[in-house]
Amino acid sequence: MYTETETKKDVSLETPKARKASGRLKWIKLLLRSKTGTLGLVIVLAMVGMAVFADVIAPYNPAETDVVNRLLPPSWVEGGNPDYLLGTDNLGRDILSRIIVGSRVSLLVGISAVVLAGAIGLLLGLLAGFYGKWIDTVIMRTVDSFLAIPNILFMLIVLAVIGPSLMTMIFALGGTTWVVYARMVRGETLSVKERDYVRSARAVGAKDVRIIWQYILPNIVSSFIVIATLNVATTIILESSLSFLGLGIQPPDVSWGLMLSDGREYLATSWWVATFPGVAITITVLGIIFLGDWLRDVLDPKMKIK
Repeated sequence: MYTETETKKDVSLETPKARKASGRLKWIKLLLRSKTGTLGLVIVLAMVGMAVFADVIAPYNPAETDVVNRLLPPSWVEGGNPDYLLGTDNLGRDILSRIIVGSRVSLLVGISAVVLAGAIGLLLGLLAGFYGKWIDTVIMRTVDSFLAIPNILFMLIVLAVIGPSLMTMIFALGGTTWVVYARMVRGETLSVKERDYVRSARAVGAKDVRIIWQYILPNIVSSFIVIATLNVATTIILESSLSFLGLGIQPPDVSWGLMLSDGREYLATSWWVATFPGVAITITVLGIIFLGDWLRDVLDPKMKIK
């Protein structure tokens, strides 16, 4: 026999608040069991924290020039200055400060472009997969048209015509990468809408909006989150490539790709000018990929963490 106290305790453990706490604890345990996932989360949180508090962390003004101290090597290399930990560039600007402040632009572009692309792709993919017929034909032929042109070429054309800027970069990246989400969401929607619970909802007269929101969207959101997370890394690389070519972020703004472009002429004599921004890009992209792989293992029902 259960006592009254034990019964109340068991009931309390089944409350929504308790189930929510239990769900969070399960996610934490799964994360700690994955070394790469934990490492990825640490890297991503560190980069986000660095971007948010860049103005406080950066030891110098990233745009401040000092021609007397130009092209100083890192502090641990012969000829380096302890005041400039990672050295200075061709204009005497502190590389560490520019990397810290540049993280803000690179992450902003990467995340904003993915949000824009994801929103467009999610909406069009749901419409194509749910309604089919001519709507599906129009949307998917548009997707095929975008896929026929390489993303980088399309973005180069857009940026060359409109002109490079932060907002133009975000819209160019988001407006050309949405096709990945649209194809995935359409395929998932076509599969989910044929299941029995969706047919039952239709039979009792549920409206299309309710069916999409309550039955279809929850079943495709896990795949959507995984793709979006991994595409943040791809978008950061694309932003760096465009900035490297001179069609991305423009001075006085700072981004890692722009720093690479500034340092390419000094690779033979002052390797640190381009190396450290490249390292920052590599570490950030690896962190996002590690976190995305962990999310795939947790959210994808076809993948199981052992």
